[in-house]
Amino acid sequence: MEPKKLLMIVNPRAGRHKSRGPLFDAAAILSQAGYLLSIHNTTARPGDAADTAASAGGTYDAVAAVGGDGTLNEVVNGLMRLDCPPLLGYLPQGSTNDFASSLRLPGKPAEAAAAMVSGTPRRLDVGRWNERYFVYVASFGAFTRSSYTASQAAKNALGHFAYILEGMKDLNSLRPYRVKLTADGEVLDGEYLFGAVCNSTSIGGLMKLEEERVVLDDGKFELLLIPNPRTPADLQNLVVALLNQQYDSEGLVFRHVSSLHLETEEKLPWSLDGEYAPSLPAVDIENRRQALEMLL
Repeated sequence: MEPKKLLMIVNPRAGRHKSRGPLFDAAAILSQAGYLLSIHNTTARPGDAADTAASAGGTYDAVAAVGGDGTLNEVVNGLMRLDCPPLLGYLPQGSTNDFASSLRLPGKPAEAAAAMVSGTPRRLDVGRWNERYFVYVASFGAFTRSSYTASQAAKNALGHFAYILEGMKDLNSLRPYRVKLTADGEVLDGEYLFGAVCNSTSIGGLMKLEEERVVLDDGKFELLLIPNPRTPADLQNLVVALLNQQYDSEGLVFRHVSSLHLETEEKLPWSLDGEYAPSLPAVDIENRRQALEMLL
């Protein structure tokens, strides 16, 4: 029987302070499980991981992203260009691995590799944001900027704290955005401080959703909107709801939706899995149900 071929797309800059020994251990585990490995170290050029996954991924049985959530995002964007994408693997090696937490993937590459070879492949939903894809979250508004402006060096050194520090810079410019959303036919027209369309139990390491609320292959996203508080009482209720993760509270908007159309006249940058996406007057988001099969 011919060995299965696996392409490891490695971001050498992710988690640079971490030892590379665990990656060698992970490679050994995958090799012993019958995979013939090829390794591609990404360059600093944006899109290198996506282009590699798209151009070479179709000749492999599986492609594994090795890095943080941004590396996984690029690999998924590349695989989604293929008519028949191979199996997807993920060896977390970044400073923030929100999606790995949702999948209950071990944080250590060797343990994640062992889970890949012993587990059962699982179909997962993928989000489409206009012509781009995201794995677990598309967000706008407050603190969204911090997800893509925190430097790689800061993320390597400080982890989640780097995002908090970067987010504090946004406090002085915190403001509402006027948007009109149509989510599965429901129109939500108003001013919002923050919005997220997600398929994860954790967003930026700062916001948590209960596991029973998030099903990763049901064709639905979790939509969370934080409206602009009009009164001190509104603000107090908002803070209490967020601190206690009571997303069904009055004042917040929480829905399970399969598609969303957003229009705005504001300059509204987005973050897709922590990667920058430019402001556009109209954005269409849809859930591509069970679009990829992942080794878990």
